[in-house]
Amino acid sequence: MFINFLRTNKIASGFLAIIRLYLGYEWIHAGWGKLSAGGFDASGFLGFAVKSATGEHPAVQGWWADFLTNFALPNIDLFNFLVPIGEFAIGLGLILGCFTKSAMFFGLMMNFAFMFSGTTSTNPQMVLLGIFIIIAGSNAGRLGLDHYISKFINRKIFSSKVSTNNLSNAS
Repeated sequence: MFINFLRTNKIASGFLAIIRLYLGYEWIHAGWGKLSAGGFDASGFLGFAVKSATGEHPAVQGWWADFLTNFALPNIDLFNFLVPIGEFAIGLGLILGCFTKSAMFFGLMMNFAFMFSGTTSTNPQMVLLGIFIIIAGSNAGRLGLDHYISKFINRKIFSSKVSTNNLSNAS
């Protein structure tokens, strides 16, 4: 019942828009901070995460530390590029309500990556709110560009299928 409310109710779309704008602001702010400062370098953060995988009660699991050691750190230039651009793009998508579900999916992936690396900060809160956006589906972007994008796609795809079906039925 609650899921149906999130997915279909116009009032819910208003609350979801507020959540979406908050999350979008958090993401775009984080991304812009890294982009405008120039020279973002995640190697210190990732190195600390790897070190946090040792001891009696490690904050980082061994499999994640192995991923960081064997993939992320050797490709640090890629991560130094993707993290700020990704954060900014996620924020922009959420604020505009454009490809909301995709933006939120990638936002959740980054939140989980940060938490796997031993940080807490606002990540659990952002995950919890992001789950509402994902569950709501297209209703989360109803008060945004997704509303217009879905109308455009439906008109282009489904109207061409109707005319193709009508032509094949006529022959």
